[in-house]
Amino acid sequence: MLFTSTDFSALDLPEHLSQVRHEVREFLHEERRQGSFRVHLGHGEFDAEFSRKVGSRGWIGVTWPKKYGGREASYLERFVITEELLAAAAPISAHWIADRQTGPSFLRFGTEAQRQKYLPAIAKGECYFAIGMSEPNSGSDLASVRTRADKVSGGWKLSGQKVWSSWAHKAHAMFVLCRTSPLAENKHEGLSQLIVDLPSPGVTIRPINFLNNEHHFNEVFFDEAFVPDEMVLGEIGQGWRQVTSELALERSGPERYMNTLPLFFALIDRLKTSPDRMARVTVGTLLARFASVRVMSLAIASEFSRETSPNLATEAALVKDIGTHFEREVTEAVKMLLDVTPGVDADDELERLVGEATIFAPISTIRGGTTQILRGIVAKRLEGGV
Repeated sequence: MLFTSTDFSALDLPEHLSQVRHEVREFLHEERRQGSFRVHLGHGEFDAEFSRKVGSRGWIGVTWPKKYGGREASYLERFVITEELLAAAAPISAHWIADRQTGPSFLRFGTEAQRQKYLPAIAKGECYFAIGMSEPNSGSDLASVRTRADKVSGGWKLSGQKVWSSWAHKAHAMFVLCRTSPLAENKHEGLSQLIVDLPSPGVTIRPINFLNNEHHFNEVFFDEAFVPDEMVLGEIGQGWRQVTSELALERSGPERYMNTLPLFFALIDRLKTSPDRMARVTVGTLLARFASVRVMSLAIASEFSRETSPNLATEAALVKDIGTHFEREVTEAVKMLLDVTPGVDADDELERLVGEATIFAPISTIRGGTTQILRGIVAKRLEGGV
């Protein structure tokens, strides 16, 4: 079973977080008033200046120790800040990955030197990370990665290819999951994580453009790139354990069900005087679904506030599966209920959002684990295999 220890009826945000939510909304209102960003669906835009503003307010690395630039606040406070930034579709892509999962991985597995080097800069919104997990022909089956690192004097020679690495062309560094010993019967063994600064000799980054020619994803090639020993994250051979703990954070947050929320708001606004019963039923169903997945995400944030490393990989997989399909249902509902012509350059705001959501739609159910992988994880738990 899942969420067996969770009392959903008791889940609520502490009263003081209402003030935090108000402060974030005021900040975003002022930024919009000044025209610093425009609503774009799909984790927003990469805007280093905006990330520095968010960092200066203490909203990056909020749960981290103060000595690394954090505020030692709870995961629930981070949950509130994240909800507000996503609801506004703010341009948070620059610091997003480092805040969500790179920083916590440094705190769990990094050396003191690594923490001192990266965490304060991340918390200021001045250091950005990419993810080096997926590979061609591997999909979301991370255990089948073929990128390898061979031991040499003073470090490792890294060779192979990563794909779908978001914003790697603008990031300062990336975690690379690679094989440091030959493939064994248990393919989860022999994997390690290396920290690769970007750019570096032997590392080539090539764009993978969207259909509208926007550059977000990349292929990253490693041609015997040298990585010194001090850039090994955690223990050699423990990469699988480290990565799976990272995935619980990657898969369970509000970003897994809020990417199309501005579009949902626009739909509700457009239908608010509609007498169409089908429209009311559809919107009500979507609202109920949103409330359900939100409370599951909140439950996981609550567990992270109580424990440093709760075992919630399966629950996180469930949140991502339900959440990303909810995002698609919002887009389909708009197309079904309204006479719209999607277009990313449309003058009509709702049609522009539908256009962006349509382009973005295939991504959500792939990155961070495909639907098939996630349902496999959940099925194993229900069968008692995890």
